[in-house]
Amino acid sequence: MRPKNITDFTQGSIPRHLILFSLPMLAGNLLQTFYNTVDSIWVGRFLGAEALGAVSVGFPVLFILISFVFGLGMGANIMVAQYLGARRDDEVQKTVINALVLLTLLGIVLAFVGINFHLAILNAIRTPETIKQLASQYLTIIFWGLPFLFLYNAISSILRGMGDAKTPLYLLIYATIINIVLDPLMILGIGPFPPLGVAGAALATTIAQGVSGLIGLFILFKLNIVSFSRKSSWWDWPTITTMFRLGMPAGVQQSIVSLGILAMTSLVNLFGEKVVAAYGAATRIDQFSFLPAMTISVAISSVAGQNLGFGDYQRSREVFRWGAIIAFCFALPIATLVFFGAENLIRIFITEEQVIAIGKEYLQIVSFSYIPFSLMFAVNGFLRGAGDTLQTMINTLISLWLIRLPLSWLLAIYFGLGARGIWIGMATGPVAGFLVALAYYRSGRWENKVLVKKEMPDQGSQEELLASQ
Repeated sequence: MRPKNITDFTQGSIPRHLILFSLPMLAGNLLQTFYNTVDSIWVGRFLGAEALGAVSVGFPVLFILISFVFGLGMGANIMVAQYLGARRDDEVQKTVINALVLLTLLGIVLAFVGINFHLAILNAIRTPETIKQLASQYLTIIFWGLPFLFLYNAISSILRGMGDAKTPLYLLIYATIINIVLDPLMILGIGPFPPLGVAGAALATTIAQGVSGLIGLFILFKLNIVSFSRKSSWWDWPTITTMFRLGMPAGVQQSIVSLGILAMTSLVNLFGEKVVAAYGAATRIDQFSFLPAMTISVAISSVAGQNLGFGDYQRSREVFRWGAIIAFCFALPIATLVFFGAENLIRIFITEEQVIAIGKEYLQIVSFSYIPFSLMFAVNGFLRGAGDTLQTMINTLISLWLIRLPLSWLLAIYFGLGARGIWIGMATGPVAGFLVALAYYRSGRWENKVLVKKEMPDQGSQEELLASQ
């Protein structure tokens, strides 16, 4: 149950653990974002602004249907990390098996829902008629790949909870290579492939996800992390219930985010296809810029989760302190780079000068929010590691739905600032979210949410326990 890639975070240097664990995840997240961005580059440069707008509109529709299941993956991550820290390998094994079965089944169900109902969502967010059909083509194919996407997500969450960030990176490398190779072939129709346009981008992504998910499952069996033997409990209700209890607030949080993105996309859609295209290109830059914050957040969850499972609360607080410092050190230079390089960054995706000007303004305004956003993610990562997923949901609700969205609508529509008002509103939410999250962390109420109630052993028994592993 403890292959060489699994790391014990209850001993050793905290900043070293956070950085070394984060680096493979950061590389993986860069690949994941690059993997998604490759579609936008090919589509935007060779198929035009309408096709890019179709892919951009399609993303929040997809995210709203898959976000809850990603929350369950977070629940599995929390359980694995705390059980591993508590040295309860039988519970780790049970969690792994049930997470794989549950998330794959949900992927199949949501694929059916997405294929049959995505047009209703596109209509609800007032998708421009000029891009609706293209968006539908893109989404239909993407939804066919949901079971593989969920399988990969389950595998990655499990491994990261065990301190293994390298294997998910390898899986992303395989998927990215496949996607890079297939994108131009299927989009443009090179060699034996017909020119499929936007549908080709979706098909390349689906094939890459399928191969990556199956390779990940094979690796789990090969490393003996999971075994579907007769003694294995494929469907253990207490485990499933705990996963839902921890994952449901995280899933609702993701749904809140996805609905917020959908609402923001609906607002952006009011200002025409050029603003939609600029928004789509600029938010791709945002995705890259947010990667260090999201990576450190996951690292904090895993490192803090193992230490809380082990019963060392003081060391867990040090995990948060170091995580916040590292997140800030990443966010400051990234915000500076994006602010001063906004125009050149947008030109990567699009060549139309009007779209470039709109995207540049977006980045120069929103880049000011990168630091509070990163710090908010650091706090939320710690709270997730403690199992306090409800509070992270509340933090997101306040930041997004009580501050960012209402302010964006007021500035854009009521005060007549147009798209610029949306960008200003978007830059404000993370400040409120960070302050609320920090106040809750300092209250200490998260201590009551820890899944494994265990006192930290004294030094002598601690050494004996570690030697027995």
